[in-house]
Amino acid sequence: MKHILCIDDEEEIREVLEEMLVHKGYRVSSVGTAVEARRVVAESPPDLIISDLQMTDTDGLVLLEELKKTLPNVPVMLLTGVVFEPEVVRETIQKLVNSYVDKTSSLERIVGEIRRLLGET
Repeated sequence: MKHILCIDDEEEIREVLEEMLVHKGYRVSSVGTAVEARRVVAESPPDLIISDLQMTDTDGLVLLEELKKTLPNVPVMLLTGVVFEPEVVRETIQKLVNSYVDKTSSLERIVGEIRRLLGET
């Protein structure tokens, strides 16, 4: 069973993602802070990280940069409401993340990206 770490300070987003992913057969760790994310990574390294960008306790990109040092081969999906110019995505974000998905995307699209990142398609 693939393990997915979801990092988002919005509880409602975490709950929807966790419910959907568990229903699809994944093991999910949902956390709302950088401290919790670090703990999960240390105790049970995930197969995929899904993270928000703007969180109350940290900058999502800073946290992802830190986590990628520990888990360099684990794919990362940035699921955020922040809209980026395509050039910014190519030059900056692509260095840390494998996929950038807007929070307003359909659940089908999000699941499709998760499957692609996990090599399930």
